[in-house]
Amino acid sequence: MRRIGVLMNIVSDDAEGQARLAVFHQGLQQLGWTVGHNVRIDYRWGGDDAERIRRGAAELVALGSDVILASGTPSVAALRQAADRIPVVFAQVGRPSWRGLRREFSSTGRQYDRLYALRIRLRCKMAGTT
Repeated sequence: MRRIGVLMNIVSDDAEGQARLAVFHQGLQQLGWTVGHNVRIDYRWGGDDAERIRRGAAELVALGSDVILASGTPSVAALRQAADRIPVVFAQVGRPSWRGLRREFSSTGRQYDRLYALRIRLRCKMAGTT
């Protein structure tokens, strides 16, 4: 079974965050991934607490995640230090090149991807326009 780690820089009861994760789950299902059947998802919620975010990043790495979805710059920053061989997909990070994220991930040979379009699709879905 594959394992996805999700590191959120919000609290677990944040309505917008829950809506984003619902769309993420829908997308996984459309691609043939079913939670509990062929994929497991581990969540860590950091809120505005940098230490909780760092701890969550370390826990997701220790659990053996195959890939980690990081939401927000603080989450990606924590994963830069904690995840050295795990692909990181990140969303809600303003201009990765401005923050040095693209250069840092590229220079270390680490895998990364960003989801600019995800934000647009999520907003449309939450507004009921798709």
